[in-house]
Amino acid sequence: MSLKQNLHNLKEKYKGTKMAPAFNAIHTFLYLPNEVTHKGGTHIKAADDLKRTMNIVIMALIPCLIFGMFNAGYQHYAAIDSSLRTDVLANFFTWDNLWIGIIKVLPLVIVSYGVGLLVEFIFAVIKGHEVEEGYLVTGMLVPLIVPVDTPLWMLAVAVVFGVVIGKEVFGGTGMNILNPALTIRAFLFFAYPTWMSGDKVWVYDAVERTGTADAISGETILGSYAQGNEVIYSMWDKFMGFIPGSVGETSTLLILLGAAFLIFTKIGSWRIILSTFIGAAVMGLIFNQVVAADIITESSKFYGLMNTVWWEHLMIGGLAFGAVFMATDPVTASQTNKGKWIYGFLIGFLSIMIRVFNPAYPEGVFLAILLMNVFAPTIDHYVVQGNVKRRMKRLKAKTA
Repeated sequence: MSLKQNLHNLKEKYKGTKMAPAFNAIHTFLYLPNEVTHKGGTHIKAADDLKRTMNIVIMALIPCLIFGMFNAGYQHYAAIDSSLRTDVLANFFTWDNLWIGIIKVLPLVIVSYGVGLLVEFIFAVIKGHEVEEGYLVTGMLVPLIVPVDTPLWMLAVAVVFGVVIGKEVFGGTGMNILNPALTIRAFLFFAYPTWMSGDKVWVYDAVERTGTADAISGETILGSYAQGNEVIYSMWDKFMGFIPGSVGETSTLLILLGAAFLIFTKIGSWRIILSTFIGAAVMGLIFNQVVAADIITESSKFYGLMNTVWWEHLMIGGLAFGAVFMATDPVTASQTNKGKWIYGFLIGFLSIMIRVFNPAYPEGVFLAILLMNVFAPTIDHYVVQGNVKRRMKRLKAKTA
């Protein structure tokens, strides 16, 4: 008897029981649903569904994941031997680097999916509804936005908090007002700040292997700017992603390729992505003008990031990743076209503002997106009301 038939029999056996959602979820994940609308009726015929939509986003994230694995190993060995940075391409795509990524990054992915889907299954069984596919993308996003050395137990606690508080209490997928992955990231930042903003957690630290406690130094590039330290990375390194940082956020090139894929498949909103970059550029230009006008001195703790060229802000930190994969979440983002421009612009604008004025943790994109998640319905409300008022004026003008 085939696996599909066995699962079908289990579905029939547990139909109407508490465990039915669990078996239905496994069957739907592996195969097409039994109930489809390919014939008869007036349904709109389309090949996409929630599961396929989520899978497309995951496909866009896979290159960032693989690159992050290589980068985890590269940053580890480069911190021990800085001469490896003289020829990055020759020393980056090696088995040793990938092996470090496998043993450090894959466990993050496994814990993220394992714990998150377990919570989803538990809530589905308790509430008696179908298991929702919304966590398929969240489970991939979470390991890409955390430091490579994040303890697994810490990640598990954060995932439980993010899924329960960030989504399930609002009613599940499609009902949440906050991005679940960013809710998990925010929990980690506020509950365990030293693990999210320390100067060593961005690089895999194998003290036992090196024998020297100070052999690893992995301050994120934003931390170097904030501290006014000399930045040793070229623009090529920053654009390609050969810099310390969260697992999947360093390569601007791969993120932009993912953006092109999401826009081509009409999953991601180009309006939100573009307006986020515009908002960040505008805020960066404002700070550059403040520095040029000598309004702030070099002794100020804000000088380093204020003096960073505006277009460089777009390539460092998690801004690009947040703009492409977080801000475009269709559930928590603005729904109207004009609202998407406003929503994205404010995310970029606030991201750079928080980045500059928070030297203790100079990365503000996740806070900016969460803030705008809250205001997205308000933005849409006023956009719709504005459209209604304009139409009413045109109607009155015609009838006058």
